[in-house]
Amino acid sequence: MTRHAERPEDREADKRDRIAELRRVARERFGWSDLGPEQTEAMWELLAGRDVLVVMPTGSGKSAIYQIPTVVLGGPAVVVSPLIALQRDQVTGLRESGAPDAVAVNSAQPVSATDRGWRAVREGDAEYLFLSPEQLSKDDVVTRLHELKPSLFVVDEAHCVSTWGHDFRPDYLSLGEVAERLGRPPVLALTATAAAPVRADIVEHLHMRDAHVVTAGTDRPNIRLSVRTFTDDAAKREAVSRWMAGAGTPGILYTATRKDADTYAVRLRQDGVDAEAYHAGMKAADRSRIHDGFMAGAPAVVVATSAFGMGIDKPDIRFVAHASVPKSLDSYYQEIGRAGRDGDPARAVLFYRPEDLGLQKFLTARVLDTDALRLIMTTLARQEVPQGRSRVAQLSGLSRRKATDLLGLLEEAGAVTVEGRRRAVRATPGHTADEAAERAEEVFERRRRTDRSRIEMMRGYAETPSCRRQYLLGYFGEQLDGPCGHCDVCDRDPDRSTGAVHRGNDNAPGHRAPYEPNDRVRHAEWGEGTVMRVEEDRLVVLFEQVGYKTLSLPALQESDLLADA
Repeated sequence: MTRHAERPEDREADKRDRIAELRRVARERFGWSDLGPEQTEAMWELLAGRDVLVVMPTGSGKSAIYQIPTVVLGGPAVVVSPLIALQRDQVTGLRESGAPDAVAVNSAQPVSATDRGWRAVREGDAEYLFLSPEQLSKDDVVTRLHELKPSLFVVDEAHCVSTWGHDFRPDYLSLGEVAERLGRPPVLALTATAAAPVRADIVEHLHMRDAHVVTAGTDRPNIRLSVRTFTDDAAKREAVSRWMAGAGTPGILYTATRKDADTYAVRLRQDGVDAEAYHAGMKAADRSRIHDGFMAGAPAVVVATSAFGMGIDKPDIRFVAHASVPKSLDSYYQEIGRAGRDGDPARAVLFYRPEDLGLQKFLTARVLDTDALRLIMTTLARQEVPQGRSRVAQLSGLSRRKATDLLGLLEEAGAVTVEGRRRAVRATPGHTADEAAERAEEVFERRRRTDRSRIEMMRGYAETPSCRRQYLLGYFGEQLDGPCGHCDVCDRDPDRSTGAVHRGNDNAPGHRAPYEPNDRVRHAEWGEGTVMRVEEDRLVVLFEQVGYKTLSLPALQESDLLADA
């Protein structure tokens, strides 16, 4: 594995040489005239064998960060991609660009195609292998990958580790274990947006070591932000349909449920809009047809649940509308980021009814099976040697998915320990089954409090009296010093100063406001946290134990509740 030179002057010379090599490969193998500073920074760290987390907007060239180093390092890159449609697009894109070949291994293709893919990678004819987390849960797949000696382990759309790993795709939580079993090549995590808790989840669950984080500004100023508020559901639905009929195309309308996706699609077709529904309840062939048709221009509008859009690289999407409030600003910003990738004006419209937040609370409410936690701990206590997760599931009589999810909780609670390259688990000595379940329940409740706080931040965005872009960027820890002038709030009051960054009254050099974004603070009740957003009269803090909290600055200045951490 390549390592950085020891002396500073040697290190700089080495860095110049390697970046020159990366640019040469980009030019000669991929036809790219240049690379951006964030791209070269991330690539340089990968060549040195370091784990890297990249948070960069869609369309900024995140894929190049693994494509070029793979050529330089030799040996294939294993790319974890969440959706078969996305894998297909990524493979097709690489092939059409004249870059080194790529293949996918998934359940939707014939066995013969899978065999050809494995052979192409083994013989050096393909350098990128795309798989889903579920494929990587199979021991035979991981064994074959280990024999290939991959140069990189790449997790694309890495926010899924956080947003899906704790819910309906727990195989995301085992990806760190898979990387260990593959010989621990450098791990690269890529995502367009990730607030602080999502970044922490990614680093933790991928077992990233001393991860180097590369971020680029998340602002998409060409997207106009607006919210339309309703108190009556029928009135909101009628307004959505009317707006969509005159919105111009192409575009995406997101709904909270499959039923709503079907209902809105029927209504829009009646209104003369070329629209089709898309959700996980449809046949795979129909989803592929709609996905491919949308990319080609028909249908002009897709009415979808959150199952649609990940990895969509269609530059001319003119709007992304939401018929109901999403579960978090993380999800919202991912989804609206699919608009206006060509740089031309685009719109993001949220149709908001406060009562819809109750639906999101219901959708995010999960019940912890404490009996299953105790069963796992009792099962592990009987074993003389550490057991693999699949074996724990088998011995406990639980599904692999459920066992993996619960073992993740128990590991975070310190009730089980993980050992060896295969990441086998054993019960931590000194904990009874009841004690372990209680500690895991505390972890579960902490996660749920954070999820609920995200919903409240979503409410704050929809109801803010100040610049929406300031609020949205502040959620991700990025400060916009003044109102954006390109959202509905700014349009109503161009001179609005509410929400401007609080800098204090002293503009002298070296003066510092009481709180700044990214400051570490401690609350008397909620523990340590990070300042995310600062306004004239309030600040938003992300607390590790309770999630996001909006605090009154005057109240804080009158009390000693918040101190430097």
